[in-house]
This record gives sequence, C-alpha cells and structure tokens, in this order.
Amino acid sequence: MWHIMQLLRRIGLILLWLAAPLVAFAAANKNDPYLVPLRGAGNIALVVASFAIVIVLLRRGRWRTTAGKLLVVLWCLPPLLMSTAHLKFELRKHDVLAASATEARQLGPHFMVGYSSFPEVARLAEQGLIGGVYVTRHNIRGRTVEALRAEIAALQDKRRAVGLPPLVVAADQEGGIVGHLAPPLTKVPALATLTGLAPDEQQARAEEFGRIHGRELSELGVNLNLAPVLDLKPPQPRNRLDFHTLIGQRAIATDPVVVSTIASAYVRGLEESGVGATLKHFPGIGRVRTDTHHFSADLNTPVKELEVTDWLPFREVLSHSRSALMVGHVTLTAVDPDRAASHSRRVVQGIIRDTWNYQGVVMTDDLVMGAIYQNDVCKAVVEAINAGVDTLLVAYDGAQFYRVFACALEGSRQGKLDAAMLRASDERLSRAFPTEQARVVSRVRVVGKN
Repeated sequence: MWHIMQLLRRIGLILLWLAAPLVAFAAANKNDPYLVPLRGAGNIALVVASFAIVIVLLRRGRWRTTAGKLLVVLWCLPPLLMSTAHLKFELRKHDVLAASATEARQLGPHFMVGYSSFPEVARLAEQGLIGGVYVTRHNIRGRTVEALRAEIAALQDKRRAVGLPPLVVAADQEGGIVGHLAPPLTKVPALATLTGLAPDEQQARAEEFGRIHGRELSELGVNLNLAPVLDLKPPQPRNRLDFHTLIGQRAIATDPVVVSTIASAYVRGLEESGVGATLKHFPGIGRVRTDTHHFSADLNTPVKELEVTDWLPFREVLSHSRSALMVGHVTLTAVDPDRAASHSRRVVQGIIRDTWNYQGVVMTDDLVMGAIYQNDVCKAVVEAINAGVDTLLVAYDGAQFYRVFACALEGSRQGKLDAAMLRASDERLSRAFPTEQARVVSRVRVVGKN
C-alpha cells in the first residue's frame, strides 16, 4: 500500500508540473474567445485552485527544494497573470467608453455587437458606440419571447431618449441546423430540403419559410436576419475537422439557378414583415475546405469561373431585393492574395461596388473568428472600413468589441481611416435602416405623388 501511495504522489506531482504552464497560459489569455467557457465562475475556480495547490505544496514542505520552489512559483503565476490580463482589458474598455461624442458618432454606427450583459450593451447603445446588436441563443435561453422582446424594446427606448437613431437588431435564423432563436421561435427546415420539389412548389414553400421567420422576428423587434446562405454546396466532402462552418448542411444546392430561385422566394417572404435579409458568405465558401472559424482559408478559383457559378445567386438576389451582403473571411487569391475578402478593398470596392454597382449594406462575417482574430485584428478593422464595409460584426464574444472598436479608434486618431468612405457608408446605412421619422416622411411623399 505504501508503494502505491508513493506512486500516486509522484503521478500527482508530475501532473502538477504539466498543468502549471497550461493554467498559466489560460490565465494570461483569459479574455481570448477560445476561453469563453472559463469566464466568470471558471476564472474564479482557476484562481481558487491555484491558491489551494500553493498551500498544499507549502504544507508538504516542497519549498525546501529548488524544484519545489519553482513549482510553487509556477502555481503563483496564474492569479498574477489573470489580474494583469483583466487590468489590460479594463484599461482598453475604459478608453473605448471614454471616446468623445464626435468619435462615437463617426465610428459607432458601423459596429454590431452580440451581448450577454444588458446593462453593458445598454451603455454602449446610449453612448452611440454601436449601431446594432446581435441576439442569439444565450439571449433567449431560459427566457420567454416576451422577456427578450421587452429587452430589445428597452434598448430602443434608451436610444430614443438620447436622440440617437434606432439600433439595427439582427438574428441568425437560417432554418435547419442554424436557428439560434428556435425554440422558442418556430424551428423551420433548412432551405436545402426544398430542392427535390417542383420549381413552383420550391418558391411557394421558401416564401412561406421566409414569412414565418419574418413575422416572428419582426414581432420580437429584430429587423435584420443573417440569412439566407447562398454558398453553393461543396463539390466534395468537407474537412472532418470542420465543426462549425458545416456549409454542406447549410447550403441550398450545387446548382446556382436552384439556389437563386429558392433564396429569392425566401427573401420575398422575409421582407413582407419588414425584416431585411443578409446574403452570405460572399465570395463563397462552398469550395473552401478550411474552417474560417479557426484558420485562414484561400479560395483559389478564377474569377471568370466564379462569375458564372458561385456568384450568380448573389447577383440575382441582390438585383431585386433590399438584402445586405455579408463578406466572409476567405482570401480570394485571384483578386487579393494578401488579405481576406472581408477587409479587401479590391473585393469590396472593386467587385461589389464598382463592377456590380451594389450600393447596399456590406457587412463582415463575425470578426471573432480565427481567420481574423488570430492575425492582425487592427489592420483588418482599418482595412475593412477603408474598403467600404458598412458594418463590422462582433457576434460570438461581445467582449471583443472593446478590442475591435479600440482598433478603429486608434486608426481614426492616427488619421488612417478614409473619411469619404465613412461618409458614403453612413449614407448607405441611413437608406437601409431609416429612422421612424424618415419612414413617415417617405410615406407622405409617396402619398403626395399619388
């Protein structure tokens, strides 16, 4: 028995040596989006565990040996590193919240943020530091539709009270495996389930799906749906390590004509309730095997081929709808091999604005994705704004808003932002999401013409 106890102690000691650098790394990076599950109670548990281990090591006399002293020091590091990381976060947050009203008016309308804390997002909304919010499953989990509706209404009331335009409120209701507010909202099948039907039936059913989403989202206070997916279905099996994109299950079809037909009908149904659609993920991720949630990815297809295949649904639906366009984080190597499409001027301004003459809202995919977050975030933020992107989305981890906004703030203070691009973007956002007063004036003018 004594030998067994000795063996267990040695194994425990080895585990402590192995765990110490891992815990220290987690503590130093406590604000990283990959460590969201450790926030709050997880961080407290980590600190408590570190102190407890230090006390046990000291009581067992480990401080008497050089190796023991080193182990004790290693387990003292996590609380110190976590405190440093927290201080850094709070200083950045303070700098963002201290932005002037002029800076907020210039930059705020171009940010949409997901949130967990209502008081925190309410403060951002009241100060004009954001132009929109993104609601998802954690905002509805364990709550009623009425509670979330009241929360969204309260945010809008706060905006109105300080004379700011209403927030754009977005959700992600594609149908199928992506329906973040369903339940309690209606769980609608994926649009891909309609491909076996006759064309007329495809359109009728897709429009019905759009109406269901539009009606329920509108009643909730949501005015922008981050759907439908217009990427073509992958021609080959997806990478087995793709746990998040799952485009093979989300994309409608491999035939761009079928995609256009079904998506157009869905958008019509959605818009009937005043909810806008967002076409995603241009320039297309169906051909890309890498998951941009975690890694950079290249789209190596020639532009001429994309124009007659992957891009047909985007151009078709944009031509007869009020849809916004979401640009993904893949690199279109034939156009701009040095940066992802989401912050490429050659892609956004060159193709979408100049070649297609699309003057609607362009937004990024979530900036809290590995393809952006693991690289130079500030460079991507400044380049996206200067490329003509209208809305920068910070969805998965709302705490990263402070880092992303700080990048824009620094870019503005250093004169790196294109003022003309920002003004043009403001005009596009105003046209796409007019204030209630502007809607009334517009209706009066229409009546007057009749």
